[in-house]
Amino acid sequence: MFDYHVHSTFSVDCNIPMEKSCRAAIAAGVTEIAITDHVDHVPADPGFGFYRAEAYLEEVDRIRDLFAGELVVLRGAEIDFNESTIEHVERFTNEYGSQFDFVIGSVHYAPDGMMIFPDYFSERTLDDVFLPYLEQVQKAVETGWFDVIGHLDLPKRYAPKTHRDYDPARYRERLLPIFDAMIERGVGFEINTSGLRQTPRTSMPGPAVVRWYSDRGGRVITTGTDSHAAQTVGAGLQKTLDMLSLNGIDAVASFRARKASLVPIAALRPKEQ
Repeated sequence: MFDYHVHSTFSVDCNIPMEKSCRAAIAAGVTEIAITDHVDHVPADPGFGFYRAEAYLEEVDRIRDLFAGELVVLRGAEIDFNESTIEHVERFTNEYGSQFDFVIGSVHYAPDGMMIFPDYFSERTLDDVFLPYLEQVQKAVETGWFDVIGHLDLPKRYAPKTHRDYDPARYRERLLPIFDAMIERGVGFEINTSGLRQTPRTSMPGPAVVRWYSDRGGRVITTGTDSHAAQTVGAGLQKTLDMLSLNGIDAVASFRARKASLVPIAALRPKEQ
């Protein structure tokens, strides 16, 4: 199994050392792990200025050597994307992008600069939240700076009870040009399993979105737990492989030096005893 979304002490919202998560990964049957710490460029974000690229790269290489032969450890990053930070993100990716194995592009902020948390939904409809959010996602795809897009339908994660009537079918037509841009540029998206253990109790994105992407011809999908705690490393990955298989995806992406190769899901199943 591949867990391509794991945080460490290099993220402002995580206090788990890389080594602890790697030991948890081995115990959970994970064979490849990407340490994808937050790279935040919005000045109001708690993580602004927290990430230290050189120190991160040095530490992940130490961990990679420590677990050689037991676990593949990849250099990764989760870079926050927002129209207001384009120059900063471009500067970072130009300087460090080639030094990673895998880069997630994630939209956490709306175009007006507010983080998409429950309070953001106040006095807004789902369309008011989702449509500008998806516009930001498409812009992120079109930069070509990212290998995959993180938690593609993130707003459903933070929707308050008053907005829990989210139906992905409402946004199908808006998602299709995003999928076309992804396929054209070789950008995929992750299945973020954190939603299985939190609200909304489904992955981000869920099965319907996977099916539409697959029907469009898309194939580049990664799996990740978005873990900020060792006990969640590997959580929900086998269930996710089942979901992908049912929705027309027969392989998941593995990355090295920003290049994807597709590994058949059948090869990731537990071996028969």
